[in-house]
Amino acid sequence: MPAYATDAPPGLHTLLADLPLPAPLAVAPLDSLGRVLLALQASAGDAAVVVDPESRAPLGVLTLRETVAAVVEGAVGLEEPVVGAMTGGMPCLPADATVQQATVLMVRRGLRHLLLVAADGSFVNLVSRGELYGLRAAGSERVVQGLLATRDIAELAAAAGEVRAFAARRLAEGVGPEALCPWISALNDIVTVHAIDLVEGATDLPVIPWCWLVFGSEGRLEQTPTTDQDNGIIFEADSAAHAAELRRAFVPFAQAVNRALDACGFPLCQGGIMAGNPAWCLSLEEWRRTFAGWIGTTAPKALLNATIFFDFRPLYGREDLAAALRQWLLGRIGRNSAFLRAMAANALESSPPLGLWNRFRYDGNREHPRTLDLKMQGSRFFVDAARIFALAHGIPHTNTVERLRGARLALGMPVEETAAAVEAFYQIQRLRLAGHLSGGRPGAANRVNPAGLHDLDRHILREALRHARRLQQRVSLDFPPP
Repeated sequence: MPAYATDAPPGLHTLLADLPLPAPLAVAPLDSLGRVLLALQASAGDAAVVVDPESRAPLGVLTLRETVAAVVEGAVGLEEPVVGAMTGGMPCLPADATVQQATVLMVRRGLRHLLLVAADGSFVNLVSRGELYGLRAAGSERVVQGLLATRDIAELAAAAGEVRAFAARRLAEGVGPEALCPWISALNDIVTVHAIDLVEGATDLPVIPWCWLVFGSEGRLEQTPTTDQDNGIIFEADSAAHAAELRRAFVPFAQAVNRALDACGFPLCQGGIMAGNPAWCLSLEEWRRTFAGWIGTTAPKALLNATIFFDFRPLYGREDLAAALRQWLLGRIGRNSAFLRAMAANALESSPPLGLWNRFRYDGNREHPRTLDLKMQGSRFFVDAARIFALAHGIPHTNTVERLRGARLALGMPVEETAAAVEAFYQIQRLRLAGHLSGGRPGAANRVNPAGLHDLDRHILREALRHARRLQQRVSLDFPPP
């Protein structure tokens, strides 16, 4: 399968601790500015981190550019201690946070550097915006700044439209889905976070730990420009009565956010899977009970509408609540073979649309005859299989590609087979993106007529569906029906 142009540095699910970051210069609070500037020049670095000698906690950052300017202007002297010239109070992230979390935080707050710390708060490293996912590439920083400059939902909705227009241009330039889908998801994250900020600023919310969750394609960081909302809220509560009281406070706020996102081009979920629905605005304990109910069933039909919830990802607020839920969930599922077989039965209800001699098999859609639905008859097979593998083997990732790669060793899957499955998934996503950005009828966004493809794309689609069939065969062998 051909490679497509990409400017994607590390994946958004990559842990910050796994990035090949250079070790920054660490200095003590009382070191002189002159000494630190000489050390920066010798190390060819652009920033130093001021670290407490006893606790090893980061106190602030001193950038070469800003410090030189301050010295030249006479605002500080070379003999003064760096503690008086550093930028303090900078946000910190755990070193085991993801590139996506760092990207959204840095863009949202206009930061150029972010401090990484260990569980005990000690300094680990410094990451710059240029070392993360390339949201500044090819003019996209203009789109980001346009989003962040908006002051109300109407302005944000207008700016969000530019995301879709820019995505169309990027696809036309040859940017592949492995770069474009995460890029779209990251920008959509920024739209959502800014919408929550705007609504929260006009709302009197309870002062308790809470977090906005996203599910489905947004949770997997696999959004296309045509996508609806799938979200919820998780909060901390002392009791069932306390949870009910907090829910009454959060639901109106969440409904306002849902309406704001609808105005920004993310349609309201027809199935009601939104934070403004009291059913999905729950305490941590209530979410555990809800998942326990799904895990406890062996009826595939009962799980059909629950699958997207297993792709949850924290977006705004106290992410440790989502982490606690994820840890509990993986601990419960791994030893529940009946649940995994039920999930597999769901995934195997339909098969890739290939018939005899690998000819395309159509679903008889009267409105769009002789077409394939590349979501339900294409990418879904990879998403479902990867979800089952991840849940079975305790893989915390939600992204389909990261799940496949993370489960490879546990599955005994050869590197070549994993790489082929990943590439097949990307190629189907590429064709889906082309349909979404073509400006055609919304109902046909995921549909393609193989006869209308050129020979190479038709061959690629057929091969991609064959790889989907191989993944399904692996699912059926690993999780046979009872």
